[in-house]
Amino acid sequence: MAKKTNTTNTANNNHDGKKLQELEVNRESGQGEFLTTNQGLRINDNQNSLKAGERGPTLLEDFIMREKITHFDHERIPERIVHARGVAAHGYFEVTESLKEFTKAKFLTEVGKKTPVFVRFSTVAGSRGSTDLARDVRGFAVKFYTEEGNYDLVGNNIPVFFIQDAIKFPDLIHSVKPEPHNEIPQAASAHDTFWDFISLMPESMHMIMWVMSDRAIPRSLRMMEGFGIHTFRLINDEGKATFVKFHWKPRLGVHSVAWNEAQKISGFDADFHRRDLFEAIESGAFAEWDFGVQLIPEEDEHKFDFDLLDATKIVPEELVPVKIVGKLVLNRNPDNYFAETEQVAFLPSNIVPGIDFSNDPLLQGRLHSYLDTQISRLGGPNFHEIPINRPVAPVHNNQRDSQFRQTINKGKVAYEPNTLGGGCPYQAMIKDGGFTSYQEKIDGNKIRTRSDSFRDHFTQAALFFNSQSLYEQTHIINALSFELGKVEVESIRERVVYILNQIDEILARKVADNLGISIPAKLALPINMSYPADADPDDYQPIPKKESKVKKSAALSMANTVKDTVKTRQIAFLVADGFEADDVKTMQNALEKQGATAKIIGMKSKSVMDSAGKEIKVDHALRTVASVLFDAVYIPGGEKSAAALADEPDAIEFVNEAFRHCKAIAASGAGVNFIKNETYAGRAQNDQAVVLSESGETIQTQDFIKAIAAHRNWDRETAHKVPA
Repeated sequence: MAKKTNTTNTANNNHDGKKLQELEVNRESGQGEFLTTNQGLRINDNQNSLKAGERGPTLLEDFIMREKITHFDHERIPERIVHARGVAAHGYFEVTESLKEFTKAKFLTEVGKKTPVFVRFSTVAGSRGSTDLARDVRGFAVKFYTEEGNYDLVGNNIPVFFIQDAIKFPDLIHSVKPEPHNEIPQAASAHDTFWDFISLMPESMHMIMWVMSDRAIPRSLRMMEGFGIHTFRLINDEGKATFVKFHWKPRLGVHSVAWNEAQKISGFDADFHRRDLFEAIESGAFAEWDFGVQLIPEEDEHKFDFDLLDATKIVPEELVPVKIVGKLVLNRNPDNYFAETEQVAFLPSNIVPGIDFSNDPLLQGRLHSYLDTQISRLGGPNFHEIPINRPVAPVHNNQRDSQFRQTINKGKVAYEPNTLGGGCPYQAMIKDGGFTSYQEKIDGNKIRTRSDSFRDHFTQAALFFNSQSLYEQTHIINALSFELGKVEVESIRERVVYILNQIDEILARKVADNLGISIPAKLALPINMSYPADADPDDYQPIPKKESKVKKSAALSMANTVKDTVKTRQIAFLVADGFEADDVKTMQNALEKQGATAKIIGMKSKSVMDSAGKEIKVDHALRTVASVLFDAVYIPGGEKSAAALADEPDAIEFVNEAFRHCKAIAASGAGVNFIKNETYAGRAQNDQAVVLSESGETIQTQDFIKAIAAHRNWDRETAHKVPA
């Protein structure tokens, strides 16, 4: 049967916005077309469900069967539960190195090929109205609009997760959400129910190390990594499979804010991250990431001292380097937040030929959960027809009706096989792009248990902690002390400290000291169901950590990230009437040449006068901003300006707070006197991030730029005790 080209569908899927064409394209008959899923993925076998062996049980990962039946179940016809607070942008993905040797996915095989994408970032625990700066995991979800159907890579900014099996996900989220008796606290894990759960789930401890680190309070969404979390499979044209881990590496480096700073940002600008992304894209400073893969041959699956299917484990880059094969560029903001950012639906089950799943039990559960959630949230199974979710690949199948149906199906045939419709739409052969699941041999009993290879919960937690710089380790200790200090039940605190002791004795001891408790000699209860059910509660101890092949991993510490650029950094120029315009111009030109942005902060909202009496427009009044909204501070010369700043407590606090948060500070001329006489920065000794150019000296623009590029002088935390 000859295949007919559906030109109107192509026009619609290019989102040309023409109402008439949209109406016509929704009159879909399927005549002469291949059978597809609602994501445009061609179906190779519509007669048999995916089973564990010919006579075995149907598998949960059969996304084709579940989409078909779920749509049928809902044919007669709310804020996200997690990841509710989000921000998104349009862009493209470009291949820089072909993966054709490993996958037949067309969007990954041709160098230079660009695929449209829509990327949504989010926090996990809070509601839509919560702050951007909560200590939390950040979602990093990418929808690729490929010619073979939509592919969704739904990940986080942390490469591991709290749990190993999806059956525990409702328990995890219930524990971290506000406690049900009083709906407190919002967007925070520092409370009894979360740590009670964690204290009984040692498999979470690797993730806890990440969440208690500065990774959980990023400086910008543009400055955080993204990970696919799970181990997936790539399938090439010959049907050979390769295990793969997906990585997004930001070109600006991986940077964070200080915890005290994050709390203050939440008060000054709860929309800090979404505003940062929106304004960067609007200004033409597009957000960019390199796309990398870790490739593991199937025959090497069991060569590691951890299980590739365990979502609480990473593959250290020292064992398998990350191969950079593409780049992601976000260059257009949404036109409407609700229609796009809020209604976009990501499903890990949206895959294309050449990509397939592994048996990771957390991933297997996500394949069901995301579809079920979108049906509830978006009013039924037709959410794929919402413009932001429409694939660019044509869609032809026999699914009908349900709420918010837009397609107007013609003809009387709504089943397959058929003769009344000419047998259409019909199944696609593999050569035509029909999807077939990877033929993995499975032979085992139906059983509820967990592999012994999943039971080492502390080795990689220790690897992460040991890989951190001294200041990063201190931040983890402080974060744990803060979180557990909010826990009211002492036995919960003791259980957590006991488990921390399995990771690192110094870590546990310092946290225990901060809490004023001792490290328990043993646990009074068995940990969780991943351990033998017949364990004696009085004698049971968790399995100790192993001797890791990798002692430290440079990739795990943000101290080793990119520190050679100031692109998109926001620099506050603190001025008052009488400032030296030449100083401002010199520093501003130097910064903007490197891609940074200078913001003039004056005493009043409208303007400020320079020393020559010329009026200059200000970007912000001092009373409306704080140092936490900027990356660095500069005080130009001018006797009158410096004297006015010295009489303004908010100006002194502005600089002191920036100093406390370890930011770069510069001053020139009379501005140096203000720094030395009025602020803590003036008392700093050998601090390379405090750049002072005395009167008559050339302004040290390059030293200031270098200090900003380093992000923070974290050594300042131990060298100076600054109240703020």
